Amino acid sequence: MVGADEDGGPAGPGPGPGTGSGSGPAAPAASGLLEVFRRLDTGPRGLTEAQAAERLTRFGENTVPDARDPSWPRLFARSVRDPFTAVLLCLGLVSAAVFAWGTASVILLLVIVSCVLRASGEHRAARSTAGLRHLVATTVTVQRRLHEDTAPVTREIPVEELVPGDVVRLGPGDLIPADVRLLRSTGLTVHQAALTGESAPVEKDPVGDPGDDGVFQDPRLCFQGSSVASGSATAVVTATGGDTRFAAAHRRTGKPPATTFERSVQGVSWILIRFALLTPPLVLMANAALRGRGLETLPFAVAVAVGLTPEMLPVLVTTCLARGAALLARTHGVIVRRLPALHDIGAMDVLCVDKTGTLTQDRPVVHRALDAEGHDDPEVLRWAAAAAWWSLQLADLPAPDALDEALLAAVDEDALMSYDGVTARPFDPAHRLATVVVRTPGRIGTHTQITKGAVEAVLRRCALSDDERSRLRDLADRQAADGLRILAVATTALPAGARPHERGLTFRGLVTLRDDLAPTAAEALAHLATRGVTVKVLTGDHPGTAVRVCRDLGVPVAGVLTADRLDTLTDPELTELARRTTVFARCTPDHKTRITRALQAGGHTVGFLGDGVNDLPALRTADVGIAPRDAAGVSRENADLVLAGKDLTAIGHAVAAGRHAGGNIATYLRITLSSNLGNVIAMLSAGLLLPFLPMLPAQVLVQNLCFDAAQLAFAYDRPAPSAPRRPSVLDPRALLRFIVGFGALNAVADLATFGVLAFALRGPGDDEALFHSGWFTENLLTQAVVMVLLSFSRGGRGGRRLGPVTWSAAGLAGTGLLLPASPLGAALGLSPLPGVYYGLLAAVLALYGVGLTAARTRHEHVSAVTVAQPGD
Repeated sequence: MVGADEDGGPAGPGPGPGTGSGSGPAAPAASGLLEVFRRLDTGPRGLTEAQAAERLTRFGENTVPDARDPSWPRLFARSVRDPFTAVLLCLGLVSAAVFAWGTASVILLLVIVSCVLRASGEHRAARSTAGLRHLVATTVTVQRRLHEDTAPVTREIPVEELVPGDVVRLGPGDLIPADVRLLRSTGLTVHQAALTGESAPVEKDPVGDPGDDGVFQDPRLCFQGSSVASGSATAVVTATGGDTRFAAAHRRTGKPPATTFERSVQGVSWILIRFALLTPPLVLMANAALRGRGLETLPFAVAVAVGLTPEMLPVLVTTCLARGAALLARTHGVIVRRLPALHDIGAMDVLCVDKTGTLTQDRPVVHRALDAEGHDDPEVLRWAAAAAWWSLQLADLPAPDALDEALLAAVDEDALMSYDGVTARPFDPAHRLATVVVRTPGRIGTHTQITKGAVEAVLRRCALSDDERSRLRDLADRQAADGLRILAVATTALPAGARPHERGLTFRGLVTLRDDLAPTAAEALAHLATRGVTVKVLTGDHPGTAVRVCRDLGVPVAGVLTADRLDTLTDPELTELARRTTVFARCTPDHKTRITRALQAGGHTVGFLGDGVNDLPALRTADVGIAPRDAAGVSRENADLVLAGKDLTAIGHAVAAGRHAGGNIATYLRITLSSNLGNVIAMLSAGLLLPFLPMLPAQVLVQNLCFDAAQLAFAYDRPAPSAPRRPSVLDPRALLRFIVGFGALNAVADLATFGVLAFALRGPGDDEALFHSGWFTENLLTQAVVMVLLSFSRGGRGGRRLGPVTWSAAGLAGTGLLLPASPLGAALGLSPLPGVYYGLLAAVLALYGVGLTAARTRHEHVSAVTVAQPGD
């Protein structure tokens, strides 16, 4: 064995472990033991104390580098770089440049409030996950020598003092303190869920075959972040501290792709930037050409540009997302680590999950017990359970493995007590069998040997003809093809005192086991389906097992794709095939990442639920990465949402909260931008027709301030029942079409008011103050009407109680009616309006309401048809 399989190993103590090849941290000790010892300059007796001290100085302490969360100031600076905030800052600078200090001050205040809210929310989320990172051991049993010629001594040392070349001893329940290469082991199984996400313990053996399933599946290697499930071992340390694979996962490489929210924000921001940049020059040129006005109209032009921009958007976005995040954390234990991720999960239409621990629990359950003819036979189950019970008792095992635990849970305790155990051979990974001998009830002097294990291993030891063995093998294959695990059971009679043997056995039957379904999975999947979220299963398991789970949960399986087939597909082919595939089996981490990218290329907003280090690339690639609270620390730190557990129900609540927040944000944008665009068009038109400005700059800004204050109600509104049923995607093109169409309708209403003012005031040119007052009142009233009629959260049919938007709109309308006659109105240059104006204005508003309702109904119909059309 020594010197064999020399396919690379850890770098020696010269350059440091794992640094010799330059291929990444902790190049695994996948070579023969002689090569391992040579490279590490150590031996099976371990290091001397002097060597350990020298290496501790050279390599440093065996600690995982802290993944520091951004500080509050850094989060604040990141919020300032938000595109919406950048638009406001640009307008604030322009306002300051033309000495419009009031406008500049208001804009600066809005920017500060928004950034403080966002930074504070994300800082609280980071602190909520800071205590979840500790996943490494605190002490370790190490074998060292005082001098070269002295015998090694075993003692406990702090894990920080471990160095490459140390020989350590591992027992049940121990956390693996570093990356190690096994020297000796007895029945060793290791939990690697923190690294791979797979809940079942993995068998480890110093002479095992490394295979080609990846370094984590090499039976000779164990890695920091995993733990011993059963057995014991002696191992040599190959990498410590920042050179371990666990530490390597903490190093973020590259910038993750832009998420759905970020892409939407950029699209909407560019719309606003174009309008904001075009408006002042248009106003200046039009007034200069037609009215001979010069730079004196610049403050008005800036005020119009500010009026076009949704100043409250950063505050409202942050408030909506922060309220949703706080509600999720308080009621469902979901921590939103990055506020925009709440919008992304609301826009999510595909969720990628693993099978184990998400759709199923971390244990199997008995499905059926079959005799040799394939008929149900409870006696087979009782034999298997008796073997499991006495293996646990007589072999002094610390706990039953998952399969034995399932057998014991499936039978009554009285059935187990009817047997009396004599001796036991625990499960042997090499032979894949476990054997016990029990006293046969009612037969003195005769014992019964029960052997259970892998089908092929048991059949090989049974007294069967070739045809019979082939028939039983086919029976087992049919059960396995149905996604079931299989245990074979055989017995034989032994004279009392005889040694157990495993030949010439009598085949008794098969016990089939299936994955125990997560109790809430079926309901949660059905709930996600009603909300337009398609679940894709990405698993390393056999495709039949994954299909079986989907069938048991009521999930239609549209297609199955295995890793070997996936490797033959080009990216465009995978994009097309991923759309209609439900199960992706035998997936490696690279496969999961590629599938996620393919789904995104197909126009989907993708969420990924992962918990192991191997899930990290896919977690960062997805639009929204989701990890359970007990996931590997690096997975939690890179996830956008952290769940209280692997429960899809919590994801359903997060989807609802995201769509609630996203719906309110979209509604705010539609109403604000369409109303603002209509006002800008009307002001530009009136400015060219009137001998004076249609509104003074101060009046424009006060009007905007009133509207902005009223629009904060959208952050507290409740959506219509239909809103959470479809993804809340902020589509810039659809938004542009909406604001242009409804903005034009708003402009028509404003220009109609121009005619009313001309009639009511008998020539608007004769009374500038009255014209300003009339248009000021009309603008606030039309915006109030828009808030009520275009708020898609109103519920429409069936009616509902008044909400915050309705009350806010009422306050806005009252301000428009009362402010012109108040002392503050006089200070702004407004004056009371004649009574005839209000009657005519009511007629204009009524007609506007009718047109707005008709346009809204048509828009809802078109949107419903678009959603109902078959797509991806």
